[in-house]
Amino acid sequence: MRRLNRCLRLKLSFNSGISGPSALFNLIEVRDLHYARGERVIFNGLNLDVPRGEITAIMGPSGTGKTTLLRIIGGQVRPDHGKVLVDGQDVCALSRRDLLELRRSMGMLFQSSALFTDLTVYENVAFPLRVHTDLEERLVRNIVLMKLNSVGLRGARDLLPSQLSGGMARRVALARAIALDPHLIMYDEPFTGQDPIAMGVLLTLIKGLNESLGMTSLLVSHDIHETVSIADKIYVIADGEVVAYGSPDVLKNHSSARIQQFMHGSPDGPVPFHYPADELEFDLLGSP
Repeated sequence: MRRLNRCLRLKLSFNSGISGPSALFNLIEVRDLHYARGERVIFNGLNLDVPRGEITAIMGPSGTGKTTLLRIIGGQVRPDHGKVLVDGQDVCALSRRDLLELRRSMGMLFQSSALFTDLTVYENVAFPLRVHTDLEERLVRNIVLMKLNSVGLRGARDLLPSQLSGGMARRVALARAIALDPHLIMYDEPFTGQDPIAMGVLLTLIKGLNESLGMTSLLVSHDIHETVSIADKIYVIADGEVVAYGSPDVLKNHSSARIQQFMHGSPDGPVPFHYPADELEFDLLGSP
């Protein structure tokens, strides 16, 4: 396995472009990020760092731009202003060719799994290897089987996505995401719609793969309990900026009532249960 990984990495030689001590420590650095959709401001001076080799989580209320942030880091969306450095390279300033080269060292697990419905499990995992490398078929086969084995689905290689459960589909998507041995893997709501067993499997895989492959993981999720159990650091974003940052223990005991409400899932607090309205008595009886 080591020989195969070494061979694959030689085929996928990656020019990191690292510069400065912070780039050596952080795989991702976001600085003064601004992005709006029409009149709606998504990010207003967002700053954050993703350390190498750790699991960093991005959390926050719905609609705060968490998935959009992943798309900006991946170069799918260009911000209005700011810098996004991945391994020392400014994603926003890269040419199309350099961006495609950088993406070879990124893996993405989509919330929908996004498997090719007409391809078998085996062919889904083999797809990035065939597109991005010139490895001979024997080596492709060995890598695909190892990746499927790492997520416990080597025996399902001949199945179609329609024959998989939701949890199995998510695991196949994870095997495909790590097919190229990425430096970075981004997870977009990986636990959504999973039963307790499937969720437990995914938690084990995310943590185990991050450690065994020496990857950096960036995780977007609304699932507090699950995220807290595996994340090294958590950012909470709201109103276009970071409102809290720290280890899970730090955020659980954060002094902000708003962060406490979010981390503990309280239905009422700084974010009120009731949408602003006239007094109930006035609404029911009208003016006296």
